Amino acid sequence: MKQVPDYQVVLIGGSAGSIPVISELLQQLPATFKIPVVLIVHRMRNINSQLDVLFSRNAVTRKVVDTEDKMALQKGKVYLAPQNYHLLFEDDKTLSLDYSDPVFFSRPSIDVSFESAAAVFGPATLAILLSGANQDGSNGAAIVAASGGTVWVQDPATAESDVMPLAAVRACAQALVLTPAEMGKQLQQL
Repeated sequence: MKQVPDYQVVLIGGSAGSIPVISELLQQLPATFKIPVVLIVHRMRNINSQLDVLFSRNAVTRKVVDTEDKMALQKGKVYLAPQNYHLLFEDDKTLSLDYSDPVFFSRPSIDVSFESAAAVFGPATLAILLSGANQDGSNGAAIVAASGGTVWVQDPATAESDVMPLAAVRACAQALVLTPAEMGKQLQQL
C-alpha cells in the first residue's frame, strides 16, 4: 500500500478560471478532512469579491475564513488570502499578512505563499496550482518541490487559462499533472 504523506498544510493557488475549480475541490473535501487549506486567489484590488462567502457555500462541511494577521493555522479550517496582501506562514504556525510589492502584478502572490509554506513546512507541504493567466506560482511550486513537498498542477488542457499551469510544469519537473476530478479524488484520500 502506498504511503500518504503527513501534510500539515494544503495550499491552492489560482487566477483566471480557477474559481470554479476551487469550488469543486472544496465540495469534495470530506467532513473528516483535518489538514488546514489555504486559498491564494488573484482578484481585483478595489472590488469586494466576497470570495469567502462564495467558497463557504461550496465548502459544504466548513466555513471559509478571510485570513487576518497573526491568525493561528488550525486543523480542518479553510483560509482565504485577503485581497491586496501577501499571505505568509510563521514558524509558530500562524499566518501573517504583508504589503510588499506585487509579484507578477498580483497581491496576494501565489509564489510568496508557496515559498513561505515551503520554508516552514518543508516536505509536509502540498501545493496545488490551478488555471491562471500569468506565471505566478511556478517559482513557488519549484521551491515547494525542492523542499521535499508535493506539487499538483491542473492539467493545462482542462484549464480555462493555461499560462499558469504550463509555467509550473516547465518550472517543476516533479509536479503531478492532474485534472480537477483527479485532484478531488486524491484530496479525499488524505
